[in-house]
Amino acid sequence: PATALWSIRRGGSESLVFDPGASGAVLSDAERARRERTREQAEGVVSYAATADCDIAVFVHDGRLHRARLSTGDVDVLPAVEPFDPRPSPDGGSVAYVSGRGLRITDAEGDRAVPGTLEADDAISWGSAEFVAAEEMGRSRGHWWVSPECLLVTRVDVSPVTEWWISAPEDPGRTPRSIRYPVAGSANAHVELWLVDPVEGPRHRVDWLDRFEYLASVDGGDQPLCVVQTRDQRTQTLLAIDPSKGETSELETWEDDHWVEIVPGTPTLVGDAVATVIDVGGARRILVDGRPLTPPAINVRSIVAGGADSLIATVADDPRTSVVVEIDLDGSIRERSDPEGVAGAAAGGGTVCVSQGRIDGDTIHTVQWRDGTSTTIASTAESPGFPCTPSFSVGGRHRLHTALCLPADHDGSPLPVLLDPYGGPHAQRVLMARNAYASSQWFAEQGFAVVVIDGRGTPARGPEFEREVWGDLATPVLDDQIDALRALAETRAELDLERVGIRGWSFGGYLAALAVIRRPDVFHAAVAGAPVTDWRLYDTHYTERYLGHPDVHPGHYESTSLITQAAALDRPLLLVHGLADDNVVAAHTLQLSRALLEAGRPHSVLPLAGITHMTPQEQVAENLLHLQRDFLREALAQPR
Repeated sequence: PATALWSIRRGGSESLVFDPGASGAVLSDAERARRERTREQAEGVVSYAATADCDIAVFVHDGRLHRARLSTGDVDVLPAVEPFDPRPSPDGGSVAYVSGRGLRITDAEGDRAVPGTLEADDAISWGSAEFVAAEEMGRSRGHWWVSPECLLVTRVDVSPVTEWWISAPEDPGRTPRSIRYPVAGSANAHVELWLVDPVEGPRHRVDWLDRFEYLASVDGGDQPLCVVQTRDQRTQTLLAIDPSKGETSELETWEDDHWVEIVPGTPTLVGDAVATVIDVGGARRILVDGRPLTPPAINVRSIVAGGADSLIATVADDPRTSVVVEIDLDGSIRERSDPEGVAGAAAGGGTVCVSQGRIDGDTIHTVQWRDGTSTTIASTAESPGFPCTPSFSVGGRHRLHTALCLPADHDGSPLPVLLDPYGGPHAQRVLMARNAYASSQWFAEQGFAVVVIDGRGTPARGPEFEREVWGDLATPVLDDQIDALRALAETRAELDLERVGIRGWSFGGYLAALAVIRRPDVFHAAVAGAPVTDWRLYDTHYTERYLGHPDVHPGHYESTSLITQAAALDRPLLLVHGLADDNVVAAHTLQLSRALLEAGRPHSVLPLAGITHMTPQEQVAENLLHLQRDFLREALAQPR
């Protein structure tokens, strides 16, 4: 699980640049939090930042700041104080990094603090992303180089944000950890954006209208851009920043009756034009200087990078796929990946690196050069160890995409059914990539017919389909699981609808608990991992996007809460929660368990000491699968 830094050259020559060695490297609290927000489970070198020509790359390992010169393969350690999120200047001469609550620079003249970026107030930090930006907006950064003489830097004041405490019940002597959690309806962090001189410190605060609460994204460079959002997320504005004064000019403003989506990679420059992604004409489309570039027949997932006269993006005309494409300014599109799989990409240094997931094999990584040649990167990835080839179908009133995993060489006899969804907005599970079904197929090999369904609210089927869940995160998603399951059972005799279980994590955990509470006629047992049980306990940006502000729409929160419906539980329910979770805090499960106990409803709770919202520890992850399997086997042994 430990990753190393490698380089590859045209022709396929691969070189090991830095080997992190055995696991156990020291991680700062900031790095642990960043990995939690990005769901990074590997060890070793898991991120780096490079100059545009990919000659210099910088990264942190074991608490030290490393600089690699990829042209020579040399790696040196730069002087730095508790480095986090290093970024090389455009000319490679300096490296900016976060240290604690301030910003520092290291270069040939040594390591030093950037004046004015370390304030006495512990609630104020410079250069880092606040919680909701990293967790919900996809903005994990807080500083960007504009030129070797100028940076854009966030100043974040968390003093208005609710303070919560994460304790360690397994270690009563440990001091609880303080977190600033912007719970729905409460105050967010106050975020500013400043132009900062690396030598002299802050010069100009970037001016944007007071009504915009969220800094959604920033694009640095000679012509810096940013996108800002109102608290209700129904208005989003693209601003150009004057790097000499901090003044802004409004380029585009978009409004939506529900919310305006933040799309990864936007905004970006294509030559002198600005590319964004906006919902237009029933599809998510790329706009260049306000003009639609992509057709309404495809939905854009992300912009990877802009070039002089084209851009690299990921798109989907089939929601089960993600295709890397190159799009010229005249609208012509060239595929850079297999249209039948799930691909992502990174671009830089005159290359495009495509990671292509396939339903019939391992993920393939290729580097594509400007001259049209390509090189495949060697892979040492483990295979699952069993066939993993789900069958796909479309069914139900809303034509929902469904995947079915059965045991290898199954004889066709009826099996207990296990639904294995995420089910919520902003994520998909039914994809044309084998690795997406490894855990589902494992459960199938244990004797279940495993069904995965993407219902309303999931992406790549157009804005209207996604917005079906606004105001109600319960009824549409649960109804869709039932509708698609029944449609599938009409054609597949292997599904025994008298024995139906459901498992899920995070939103999937919420959906699993909701299923057995609301529809015991359909669902006979559930495993709910890290579930949201009361949306008033989840964060502002995610929750208010779909349910509105709780002071304005209290009914949306009341009707979707599991706490208020706990007395209806009449089926076996296993609740699993990491006690160190700072995303969906353990209070969700504990409050539901209390409500169930007060209502006299039997249930089981599995607390995971020291575990966060992820379970990357091998023994924990493996044994958690076994415990879920055994619970579901017993609960579904006989028709109910």
